Amino acid sequence: MRHLLLAFLLLLLAPPVLAGAPRQALVLGAAQYNGSPSPAFTRRLQAALRLYRSGRVTRIVVSGGAKPGDHYTEGGAGCRFLLEQGVPKSALACETKSRSTWENLLFSKPLLGGEPVWLVTDAPHLPRALLLAQRLGIAAHGWPVEGNYSESYRLREKLLLALARLGIYQAP
Repeated sequence: MRHLLLAFLLLLLAPPVLAGAPRQALVLGAAQYNGSPSPAFTRRLQAALRLYRSGRVTRIVVSGGAKPGDHYTEGGAGCRFLLEQGVPKSALACETKSRSTWENLLFSKPLLGGEPVWLVTDAPHLPRALLLAQRLGIAAHGWPVEGNYSESYRLREKLLLALARLGIYQAP
């Protein structure tokens, strides 16, 4: 019994890196304010940072463009945040043109090199993002970022997922 308990504890404490598991993360953009990630974007970036620091990933791609009138992009703000947290520039790639979930994935695809990826985004957003990634031929695994999301956000994502499944709507 003690051996079983010890084995269980080892499984819990050791960060598992499974054969064939993604070695890179793609952080989908969220708002940035004057070059600083929004709270939602910061949660996504922190999740990717934990993946990096735990050794699960060796590379992080941050995706997101700018809204009209913005001087900064989401991808650039996210990469700066991760650089400030000690992630080396060589472990980062920044996509800075996208303005929707579909474009996040489409424009990041060349940066992924055809390798599998952990898709890092809000838990309510993840099912739709995974569906769109699949449609683009990206081998994506979900890494949900938990949070205190509003019911309206959850319902919006459920509706957009249903529309995406029907092939009616892909963005935002």
